[in-house]
Amino acid sequence: MPAPTTTLLIEGTFEELVDELATYIDNLKKAHGDEESNIQAECTSLLAENKKDDVLKKLVTGSATLNEAPEKEFIAAYNLLVHLIRQSPNLNMFLPRVCQNLTAPVRSSPANGAGLALSILSTVFNTLQPDNDNRYHVFLAILNVVRRSTNFETLRPQLKHLDQWLAAWDMDEEDQRKLYLAIVEVATVAGEEEQAYQYLVRALRTIPSDELSTPESQQLSLRALKSALTHPTHFDFQDLTALDTIQALRNSDPIYFQLLEIFTADLLDDFNDFKDEHDGWIEEQELDADALNRKMRLLTLASIAASTGQTRSLPYAHIAKALQIPSSDVEMWVIDVIRAGLVEGKLSQLTQTFLIHRSTYRVFGENQWREVASRLDMWRNSLVGVLQVIQMEKASFIQMKDAENKEIEAKLNGASGRGGGFSKMTSRREEPELE
Repeated sequence: MPAPTTTLLIEGTFEELVDELATYIDNLKKAHGDEESNIQAECTSLLAENKKDDVLKKLVTGSATLNEAPEKEFIAAYNLLVHLIRQSPNLNMFLPRVCQNLTAPVRSSPANGAGLALSILSTVFNTLQPDNDNRYHVFLAILNVVRRSTNFETLRPQLKHLDQWLAAWDMDEEDQRKLYLAIVEVATVAGEEEQAYQYLVRALRTIPSDELSTPESQQLSLRALKSALTHPTHFDFQDLTALDTIQALRNSDPIYFQLLEIFTADLLDDFNDFKDEHDGWIEEQELDADALNRKMRLLTLASIAASTGQTRSLPYAHIAKALQIPSSDVEMWVIDVIRAGLVEGKLSQLTQTFLIHRSTYRVFGENQWREVASRLDMWRNSLVGVLQVIQMEKASFIQMKDAENKEIEAKLNGASGRGGGFSKMTSRREEPELE
């Protein structure tokens, strides 16, 4: 996979290396039934006329047959081809075709073909300068190979460099979107739903305001919305509602937008009303009704936990009513909402209450800011009270110490008065005698 820029070292003159590769391609073609292949002779004739780019065209055109090369010769053959085309000032003319060949199956090694192709593509990527926009096209080819192999782990470490690469390549929004969507497809095929969703949201952010109503924008927006609704661990929908492309669904797909608003801030009762109003719609859209019901219950529990105010406790009966479940299932749902990271707290079977330590606000608006201000005032008043207690204790301590010091001083003064003669006698003894 892509690593720091490296140099590809191959010995030999351009003419010698061309002759070697052309001969190798001819032999491969003949071994697979193309007896008329004569690339070596054609290249020799073109070299005599100093037509190097025409020579490279011949090699690149015939390079598709390198996918038939034995596994132990595959990397060496492609490295030689890459080295040769990099000698041309017109690299853009040849590199796309080479990348296209590498994204095709390696017929000589079905089991290890993806790894071999990734090795060559990584070499190509790393021999290009960091700001060379050809890296963009090579990376697209890498994504294509990874998608075919379904091994997302080979790609994951490289994605942390993606923002840096895009900045260096200075890609426009359309090219960025193409790259993000390619990553979405790779992640989807590999079952990486969260990664697919994150890069789908990135793709939506690249759509300009004058294209919000295009079919592509609507399709991608609905895809992101469906993914967020049905993903078992996705509970925050504000990343979607902040997108202009999603807001455009208010006009193009109002029912979907209504459902998004419910999952963003409303409760289970509102969701049930939605289902009654649009009977059968969820099934028609092939959405997972059970997954939606479960998520809505968890979000409802998070909301009522956040609205408890200063009491910070919820009776089991209140939870059962809000979630429309038997009282015997309350503890199971509370445990699930804690596991989901929406709430932290402790169940009390003795008092039949859920003691809330921390809760998550689904929407942070004016009411939530007021609650924060109220809690800050309480905290400030508590600190003022603590400070007053500390000051009182400090004053009391100082008074006590002053009294103790005065008592000690008085005792010392009394002892000094009674032992005055002894002090003088001692003083006289310490004076040296003159001889």
